[in-house]
Amino acid sequence: MFRFGTVMVAAMLIAAGAAHAHEEAPAPPPKKETPAVPIKFAETKRGTVLANTSGMTLYYFDRDDSGTKSTCNGKCTEKWIPLAASDESKPQGDFTVITRSDKSKMWAYRNRPLYTSYEDKAAGDVNGFDPANLWHIARPVN
Repeated sequence: MFRFGTVMVAAMLIAAGAAHAHEEAPAPPPKKETPAVPIKFAETKRGTVLANTSGMTLYYFDRDDSGTKSTCNGKCTEKWIPLAASDESKPQGDFTVITRSDKSKMWAYRNRPLYTSYEDKAAGDVNGFDPANLWHIARPVN
């Protein structure tokens, strides 16, 4: 009987220790939230600009003037990379989400689709500025 009782007590202590250890386990780290709009302000040699979360300058194209679509498709997107939006992205303030001709989504600012330039190699570069070909730096509007 003594052995049975000892085994029972030992089993109960082990179970209690396991339950106690479970209670002390650290909580998982908080889930990193994706910004509602993946755009920030950045300082460049051309002043304050809109940039993606990596600090790459954003641009808009004069021919994208409908507010609902991008006219930069196919080969154009090899030089001008659309600022992708997820299917869950929601408009916020001056930022909207448009559906491209290939059914992907992208961000727009004040009805102008936003792009990064393949000519920009580092955060803060503004090498894509090309007003002669209708490409402009996207800037915050007060």
